[in-house]
Amino acid sequence: MAPMTTSAATLPLRDRCGLLRDYWYVACRAESLGPKPLGRVIMDEALVLYRDRAGQVHCFRDRCLHRNAELSEGFVRDDCLVCPYHGWAYDAEGRCVRVPSARPGTPLPKKELTRFPVREQDGLVWVFMGEPERAPAVEPFHMPHHGEAGWKSYYMETLFENDVTNCVENFMDVPHTVTVHKDWFRTESGKEVRATVERTEDSVLVTYHQERDEIGLSTLILNPTREPMVHTDKFYMPNVTRVDYDFGSKRSFIITSQCTPETERRTRVYTAITFRLGGRLLNKLGRLLLPPYTRKVIHQDVEIMANQGRSLSRYGEEFLNSEADLLHRYIESLRDWATQGGTAKKPAPQKQEIVFYV
Repeated sequence: MAPMTTSAATLPLRDRCGLLRDYWYVACRAESLGPKPLGRVIMDEALVLYRDRAGQVHCFRDRCLHRNAELSEGFVRDDCLVCPYHGWAYDAEGRCVRVPSARPGTPLPKKELTRFPVREQDGLVWVFMGEPERAPAVEPFHMPHHGEAGWKSYYMETLFENDVTNCVENFMDVPHTVTVHKDWFRTESGKEVRATVERTEDSVLVTYHQERDEIGLSTLILNPTREPMVHTDKFYMPNVTRVDYDFGSKRSFIITSQCTPETERRTRVYTAITFRLGGRLLNKLGRLLLPPYTRKVIHQDVEIMANQGRSLSRYGEEFLNSEADLLHRYIESLRDWATQGGTAKKPAPQKQEIVFYV
C-alpha cells in the first residue's frame, strides 16, 4: 500500500499555526499525573506523559515505533514506558531498551521516540510545542498568587468545542454576561460601561470604569460590604486570559484561564479560581461556596461556545463588530499575525476608549 500524502489543508495544527507553537501549553494538572501513562492531545499532536519513580515527568509522541500503537494505553515498568501491543519498552530518553520477541543479541532499534520539553509549575504540567532548542528562551505563564499566603485557589478543567481565539474572547467578553449568564452573573439594565482597551506587543489589556458594578450571586461572598470594584481583563499571547475583580484593599477575585488547543475546534481549558476574602475563615468559606457557582457559569459558556462552534464549522468566520468588540479585534490581530509566522507587519501598540451598554 502506498503511503498516504498530506495536503497543506490537512496538516496537523502544530504544523500550520506559525509562531503559536513556540509556547508552553498546559497538558494536565500535576495532581492528575502519576506513574500510569496519560494521553493528551495538543495541536493535533497525540502525547503521552508519565512520572518516573523520582517524580520527574516525561513526554513523548503517543506512538510506538514498532506498529504504531498508542503508548498511553500501556504501562510503566522500571521507569520505562511499555507498549500495550507487543511490549516494546522505552527509557526516559525515548530509547528502545527492550524488544521481547527479539532473539538474544539482536541489536536494538536506534530510532528514538519523539520527545517534548516538559515542565512542572504552579500545580500544572506544561509541554513546549515548538522546536526543543527554543524552549529555554520561553517561560510558562506564572499563575497569579499560586501558593501565596493569604490566597486560596483551585483549578477547573473543561473541554470547549471551539477554538482558542473564540474561547479567550468569550472569557473577556462583558456583553454576553447579561444573556448567557442572566441572573447568575449580570442582568440587563441598560447601564453605560466605559472602558480603556490597549493592545501591546503581546497582550490586550482592558480596564472598566464602572466602580459600582456587581457580579451576580457571588457578590454576597466576594464583596458583602459593597466596596468599590475595580474590574480589569487581560489577554496574554498566545492563549491566556486573566480577569481581576478587586474590592477595596483586602478582597480580590481572579479568574485565570489557560487555553490548550487540542484540535482546530476543541480547546481544553485549565481555569484557576484565585481569591482572598479578608481572612482565613472567609477564605475557607469561599473555597466551599465558590466552586458550584463557578462551575455553573463555566458550563453556560461551554454551551454557548459549542453553539458558536457548530455555526463556524458550517459557515466559517464572517463577523460583524460593535464598539464593544474592539478587544476581540485586537486579540485576533495578534493571534493572526503569529499564525502567519510573523511574516507580516506586527500590529502596533494602540489604546482606545470605548462605550457600550449592559
